[in-house]
Amino acid sequence: MNLRQLLELVVLAALWGASFLFMRIGAPEMGPIGLIAIRTLVAGLFLLPFLFFYNSHRGVRRHVPAIALVGIIGSAMPFALIAYATLTVTAGYASILNATTPMFGALVAWAWLGDRLKPSGIIGLLIGFAGVIVLVWGRGEMPTLQLGTAVAAAVTATLLYALAATTTKRYLAEVHPLTLATLSQLFAAASLLPLALLAVPEQMPSAIAWWSVILLGIASTGIAYVIYFKLISQVGPTKTLTVTYLIPAFGLFWGWLFLEEQISMSMVAGCLLILLGVGLTTGVLANRRRGVKG
Repeated sequence: MNLRQLLELVVLAALWGASFLFMRIGAPEMGPIGLIAIRTLVAGLFLLPFLFFYNSHRGVRRHVPAIALVGIIGSAMPFALIAYATLTVTAGYASILNATTPMFGALVAWAWLGDRLKPSGIIGLLIGFAGVIVLVWGRGEMPTLQLGTAVAAAVTATLLYALAATTTKRYLAEVHPLTLATLSQLFAAASLLPLALLAVPEQMPSAIAWWSVILLGIASTGIAYVIYFKLISQVGPTKTLTVTYLIPAFGLFWGWLFLEEQISMSMVAGCLLILLGVGLTTGVLANRRRGVKG
């Protein structure tokens, strides 16, 4: 990975980390479903010209049902769940919980695809979940039902991300990534718009809420996907997915910078435990140890 690609990786982490900030701002005024319906529609429309420009949409008709499923379980539902969580928890807090996604990915791949889960991976799962517990209990107060529901929503979202990733690997490996990204966002928007119309806010959202959802759709979803798939094609998925380790740092930073969210020691400790768990579960740490020995 050269310097330019490394900078692109950092930009990708910054954009995805900012998504939690935008949801934290927009969800209270637009509602989680309305916010995500607009987010996915904006992202899909943004990516559509790229899809036709690169002519990557041919031969996709037989994959439409699977792409629609991925759009629902990989974007519509988890995006809405995380937006719901941000009604209660901070942007940084939500970004840390989101970092459990690779752990669930390894667990789902083991259960569904038969991928081997090594003892270090099992230890990683336990450490990662311990990090979630530290987050919940480290706030210096007895966890409330509202907090528990928010955490459960965010963790369920990461499980859905993992299911969508495994579905993609199992049924959509031959579909061009840009095609998958564009159509999945449009299907996600189509599935949410009817629900969003039933929950239209009583008051018109403020300008900052509208700017948040527009930036969420274009920057943190559309542009982020373009960078993401470009990096995958240039340096491979393994190196690209190291972005997971950077997203919580940006989620915490943006929340602190723009919303004056406090960063507690329990959040730092929980984040480190979760990232350690991710490293062990995905084999990243083991691979690096082997690389050093070699």
